[in-house]
Order: sequence, then structure tokens, then C-alpha cells
Amino acid sequence: MSRLTGRIAIVTGAGRGIGKAIAERFAAEGARVAVISRTEANAASAAQAINATHADAAKSYAVDVADHAAMVDLGKKIIADFGGADILVNNAGVTRDGLALRMSDEDWDTVLDTNLKGAFNAVKGFQRSLLKSKCGRIINVSSVIGLIGNAGQCNYAASKAGLLGFSKSLAREFAGRAVTVNAIAPGFIVTDMTNELNEQQKEGILKSIPLGSFGEAVDIANAAAFLASDEARYITGQTLTVDGGMVM
Repeated sequence: MSRLTGRIAIVTGAGRGIGKAIAERFAAEGARVAVISRTEANAASAAQAINATHADAAKSYAVDVADHAAMVDLGKKIIADFGGADILVNNAGVTRDGLALRMSDEDWDTVLDTNLKGAFNAVKGFQRSLLKSKCGRIINVSSVIGLIGNAGQCNYAASKAGLLGFSKSLAREFAGRAVTVNAIAPGFIVTDMTNELNEQQKEGILKSIPLGSFGEAVDIANAAAFLASDEARYITGQTLTVDGGMVM
């Protein structure tokens, strides 16, 4: 696998779960990867795991993507460290679940600031390099919840739906420089979040998935690797739903 040889990828929320799987897959495809996490320990651990099998392929960085100034400053540092940026994956995300009637302003703002504004902040931090790249790619990790909604997750659904509109608008703005912008909408993927579900909840969800199983982080990583590659050069402004058929 060498579809991304010579390319520089930035992955937010890469300290664990889906983001970590994407960073690992990109490195396996030949890319050098900036691993970003809010937690320094998680970022360092993920980068070390990548470097153990792909020497010097990854560097770790800690930042809160919701902090615009910090994200722009980090963009300058990463570009200086790597010499540019070709691929940006906006994966960082949080949840603060609760019914709308009882949801606090803080819980609303935290989710929107991280999941949606964080993607905007990252684009601002890397846009100049991406627009100069001959193979610029932006991939925003949304969710099926952004397509269908979910009780108790109005903040999360709003942020993930917002990413879809953001992706389409940005795709139109960046198309003139041949930078593609697409979204991935994962379904229920085995992560820390799904591990918190009880057996009854899991059974109920599985009934809504035609393929009858939860996805794995590698399924999203595979989709991201495709969208980042030359094979997807003529695809932009689209949402790739990876959900076992849950949303059709």
C-alpha cells in the first residue's frame, strides 16, 4: 500500500479510536502524519505506535481544536516541521448528551465548538498549504446522526449536520485549486462510546443495521484512505456513509 507516498497528512482527534486508525492507515499508505489530540499523552502514544512500524512517519501535537488562535499557531508549527500539508482530516469530536429541554448552554457550546468550529479552525490553520498542494484533500468526519438525528443528541446532530454543509460549501470554494472536500458519515463503530452501551441498547441498534454488526475503526480508515488518494481525485462535495446500510 503506497497510495499516499510523499504526502503530508494532518489528523485531528487522532489519539485514539477512529482518528488513530486513520493516522495508522495513512502511514501504512506512505504518508507522514501529524497526530493531533487534545491530550498530549494520547497523541504521543499514537505517534509512537505508528513509528514503531513506520520509522519517523508521525509526530504528535496536543491542542484543543476549539481554540482558534491555538489551532492557527499549531498549523504554522506543523507546516514548519513537515514542510507543508496535503491532507487534512477533521475527526476531533466530543459528545455531551441530554434532552434539549434540559441541555445547558455549556453542553451545547462545547459540542459545537469542538465538532464544527474545530473543523473550521483547522482549515484556517492549513488552508494556504492545502491550496498550494497538487493533491489537496480535506476529509470531515461527520456521523449518520447528522443525517437522521437522535433523541438526546441535538447538539451532536447539529454539529455533524453542520459539517456536511461546511464540506459542500468548502468543496465549491476550493474546487478551483483542485482541492477536494468530502465527508464521511460513520454509523455505529466499535469505540469507547459504543463500549458504554448496555446489551439491550446494542441489540436495539443492531436491528436497525442491515448488515447486522457494528463497524470497526478500520472501516472508516479505509474510506478515508480512498478519499485521500488519487483514485478519488474527481470526487468532491460528497458524503460517504459507512454504516452497514443503516441509512439508505
